[in-house]
Amino acid sequence: MTDAKTPFETMMAQAQEMAKALNPALESFVPSGAFKEFETLWPKMPKDVMEIMFGNAVNADGLDAKTRLLLTLAGLTMQGAQADTAIRQTVRHALEAGAKKQEIVETIGQMSVFAGIPAMTRGLELAREVLDAKGDDVT
Repeated sequence: MTDAKTPFETMMAQAQEMAKALNPALESFVPSGAFKEFETLWPKMPKDVMEIMFGNAVNADGLDAKTRLLLTLAGLTMQGAQADTAIRQTVRHALEAGAKKQEIVETIGQMSVFAGIPAMTRGLELAREVLDAKGDDVT
């Protein structure tokens, strides 16, 4: 049974078939090695949409979108800051949801106690890419 595919290979093949069906131009698109370029295809959500989907619009006493995104950033850092695209996207979304640069840096820094210095350092490097791209308008 040398033709057997791993579940990941099967999932990737199905995703490529779906992409071809939705947009034939994506037939030759392969995200591996091009994740940074892939990120540009995923726009950031407006704050109002994030509040509806991830915030306290439905649960008035719940967490707001900014807090949820900072928690997500902490979790991604705890996993060793290995999901580069997810961390950069989460930082972009957190900024859009009203997080300040200092809050983002503190969230990642706090994880050094639990995830270790290497995970924190990598998380900060990835966050810096987004924060540097935003320029001086990041407070």
